Amino acid sequence: MKTEMISVTSYCRKYDIERTFIESLAEGGLIEVVFFENERFLPFSVLPQLEKYIRWHYELDINSEGIETIQYLLYKIDLLKREVAGLQNRLKLYED
Repeated sequence: MKTEMISVTSYCRKYDIERTFIESLAEGGLIEVVFFENERFLPFSVLPQLEKYIRWHYELDINSEGIETIQYLLYKIDLLKREVAGLQNRLKLYED
């Protein structure tokens, strides 16, 4: 399967984003960056997530560490929602 990608340099230039911001997201494990022929590329699959992080950073002035924390908390909330849904389903068995 062929993965479509855009170079980090092109993306930063097109959207007026600091390259260091993308590098800090990649270092934090929030986005995937692919190295190919001495150039960094962003798979198209990470672009929606990256756009969200860009909005958080540039519109809300949240640094990359804050973004990591927010993303972790959102992940934990999702896990807890799933757990609650599972427990509610189990509880329904005893209600009837």
